[in-house]
Amino acid sequence: MDGTPSMRQRALAVLRDEMPPRLPFITRLEAWYRSHTRANTLPESLRGLTLDEVHAAVGVGRLKFSNPFALRLRGVEVQARFNGEALFHAFEPVIENFPGMWDLVPTDRVGETITELITPRGRLSLQHKLLPENVQTGTDPYLVRHLLQGDEDYHILEFILDRAEVVPLHEKVYDDAMQVGEHGLVVPLLYRIPFQQVLLEYLGEIPLFRALHAQPAKVRRLIDVLDQQMMVLIQAIASLDVPYVEFPDNLHGPMTSPRLFREYCLPTYQKYCDALHAQGKKVGSHTDGNMRPLLDLLPQTGLDVCESFSPYPLTPCRFQEAWHAWERGPRIWGGIPSPILEDRFTAADFRAYLTNLFEIIDRPIILGIVDLFMHHNSIERVRDIVSWVEAAEFPEFEEHRREI
Repeated sequence: MDGTPSMRQRALAVLRDEMPPRLPFITRLEAWYRSHTRANTLPESLRGLTLDEVHAAVGVGRLKFSNPFALRLRGVEVQARFNGEALFHAFEPVIENFPGMWDLVPTDRVGETITELITPRGRLSLQHKLLPENVQTGTDPYLVRHLLQGDEDYHILEFILDRAEVVPLHEKVYDDAMQVGEHGLVVPLLYRIPFQQVLLEYLGEIPLFRALHAQPAKVRRLIDVLDQQMMVLIQAIASLDVPYVEFPDNLHGPMTSPRLFREYCLPTYQKYCDALHAQGKKVGSHTDGNMRPLLDLLPQTGLDVCESFSPYPLTPCRFQEAWHAWERGPRIWGGIPSPILEDRFTAADFRAYLTNLFEIIDRPIILGIVDLFMHHNSIERVRDIVSWVEAAEFPEFEEHRREI
């Protein structure tokens, strides 16, 4: 592969809407690596290697998410207990992952983490649970109780949000980029857009839909407050010198329906993308759900990339549908559904999927395994995909781009 562009250089070409001589193949192996490291079942050739070294040995680029800021929770005392025992206690702590509070949650031990946020207006709490299968598969805990449980909680949350102070973590992003180097791409993560925050972090799916019916003013007020916070966060990364940032939205069309998307998501995407584009940054969203209901809407958002696009058989949306709907953007990052890397998916079907995929591709794309490369997926099939990628060239791309 001497003389060919690095994975990072290929990805940057795609972000510029250019077709590199070979496609970037950049993905996450964290869950697979954690699982096999804990079970001492890494393949012999990979034992003793760091995650970055595993990526290099297999030949697949590394996608690493990084937090470009944290929040100092002014006027807030935070206590966390794991299985009933004290885990964390601080006044006005700096938290990278608010409101999920993932900074405090153990991910390698079975049990429950209860986190309390104590303010002069009252207390909020949330609960995470890690099951034995989460430890075994290297996956994250479940959020089983959200921050907002009653009417009075909205006022407590506003107290926290109004006083939260942004703490830039630019050097951390640069350090992460230095670590990954040319064999991948570090992606700074913003927060989810406000509607997705309320849906997935503050209320949960069913409580949100009930609140939209029974208390729409409260929901709109919270979305407005989160929108104001997002604009502050976007301004806080204006000096961050990176080519690309992402909203970790976990979009799922049947949940964030087209009607809800038009009302609550489309205007905010457009506003945020305009602000980030003015900073010279490309913008993506983590779109790992069923995108079929949103295919026609996503090109209107201003997003440059739909990262972790998960086609059939992982979701009902087929790769060809998105490929044709998004001819002028957003660009796809993903496209290789993890089920085809399982033993139950025959070698012939695996080859047929890749053959069809490479026959369709005629414009820039970043290939990736979606949504996660799991314990039971085949690392040898990842090597096979690497071989396909390194053998494929696309000399007719410039002519195709002129035609469209």
